[in-house]
Order: sequence, then C-alpha cells, then structure tokens
Amino acid sequence: MLKNSATAVVPTSGTTARRISSYLYQHAKVRLRLLLAAPVFWLGLVYIAALLMLLITAFWTVDEFTGNTKVVWNVDNIVSLFTDSLYTTVTFRTVGIALAVTVIDVILALPIAFFMSKVAGPKLRNLLAISVLLPLWASYLVKAYAWRSVLSNTGILQWILEPFGVKTPGYSILGAAITLGYMWLPYVILPFYAGLEKVPGNLLEASSDLGANTFTTVRRVIFPIVLPSIIAGSIFAFSLTLGDYITVNIVGGASQMLGNLIYTNVGTANNLPMAAALALIPIGIMFAYLGAVRRTGALNNL
Repeated sequence: MLKNSATAVVPTSGTTARRISSYLYQHAKVRLRLLLAAPVFWLGLVYIAALLMLLITAFWTVDEFTGNTKVVWNVDNIVSLFTDSLYTTVTFRTVGIALAVTVIDVILALPIAFFMSKVAGPKLRNLLAISVLLPLWASYLVKAYAWRSVLSNTGILQWILEPFGVKTPGYSILGAAITLGYMWLPYVILPFYAGLEKVPGNLLEASSDLGANTFTTVRRVIFPIVLPSIIAGSIFAFSLTLGDYITVNIVGGASQMLGNLIYTNVGTANNLPMAAALALIPIGIMFAYLGAVRRTGALNNL
C-alpha cells in the first residue's frame, strides 16, 4: 500500500528578507552605512579622485615646443602663484569681490527672510517664496546679459540715476559684484528663511516683555539661533563667486578673476598644469574658511 507523503515546502525568500530587515532594524549604524555606501563611493570616485588628480597635475609642466603636458615633476607653477604679481593681484581681487558679494547678500537677505517668516501672512509668504525662487528658473546667461543691458551707459539704471547726477557703474568690478550679488541672493535667502522659521514667535514676545529692545533681541535671541543659517548662506555666496568667470566676462569689462585665468590657461594657453595650480587657490581658501567655521561649532547645528 502506497502512502502519499506530502512534504510542505516553506519559501525561504520571505524568511531571509525578514531576517535581513530585522537585523537592519536592530543595527542602525549598519543601516546608515549601507545607505551611504553608494553616494560616498560616487563622491570619492568623482570628486575626491578628481581633486587628487588636479593636485598632481599642478606639479607637471608643459613642453615649450610642442605645447603638450609632460610628467616632469616640479614646483614652478606653485611658486609662480606667490611670486607673479598677476596671480597675486587677481587672487586678492577675487577674494575681495567674493567678500563684497557675500556681505551684500547677507545684508539684503536678512530683512527679506525675516519678513517672510515672521511678518507676512501665509498667502503673501507663498508669493514671496515663489518670487525668490523664480530667478532660479531663468538661464544663467539670460540673467547675466540682462544685467549687461541694465548697467550699460544707455540702460535703465543710467536713466534712473542721471537726474541725480550719478553715473551707472558700467562694465567694471562694481558692476560684476552687483550682478553676482543678484545671482546668488536666492541661495542666501532660503537658508536664512529656514533658520528664522525655527525661532518661536513667543520667544520674541518674551524677550520684549522682559524689557529687551529690538537690537538686544536680535543680538541675544535671534542671532545665536540663525547663525548656522547665516554661515550656510555665506558659504553659498562666497564659494560660487570664487569660482565664477562668466559674469566677469560679460559685465566686468577688462577685469579678471581667478576663474578667468583658469579658463584662459585651459583653453587659450593650453597650460593645464598652471590652470590646475590656479584652481588650488579657491579650493584652499574654501577649506580654510570651512575649517575656521567648524572650529566655532556653528556647523554642528546645521
């Protein structure tokens, strides 16, 4: 007599997935590492490796006869950065413009962000948020050439200033700083707005009830809370200005920034090692700035 022995087959895929899910749930650090593995690998491959290659290229040289890059190790390009008056002048000019643009944007962004977060109603706040984001939808070149038209001697700015006996800045360093300030202003307003949203309204009322005036409230209550946001916005404005070269070509006249020298050495002069050496200047400045900010502890609250 034959017996039908039916053996139940238990699927293992669901059990395995459940075990993995349970393990990841219980080990948060492992879950975080797996989540960050792919982006960190991509960052290391594309960004860190590119920076290291850039650093290596800066110590190479260019053949004077063929114009080809040769793997001949020397520090001539690095020494030129500190001894050639052109490079030192352009470096100080670039840092000065970047600082000016950052200060201008911070001064303009703070009251705008404060009004959006603490004064405006919901409908007006949404309208202002759209107005801040709207310029980001336009092309970079369109905005730059629009400011070229505004700053020209026959532009609308000259028409407004002429009755007061004032001339337009024209195509100059000042014109480039104004244009760059306009370009990066939304990137500064948004972190400020996010930071001011964290300030409770009753905290401001409590400060006023305790006898603090407006200046004291801003200095002792608001400023410590929004300091990380101010730093974040300043990083955007400062770093983006350091690497810019298109706006200066359009509205800067004959002035040059580090980006222009890098572009010239890559394209016209075909001197990739010198371009790599010049690119190390803004990278070094940003690393120094971020290092100084980190020591203050302001980045811990971002």
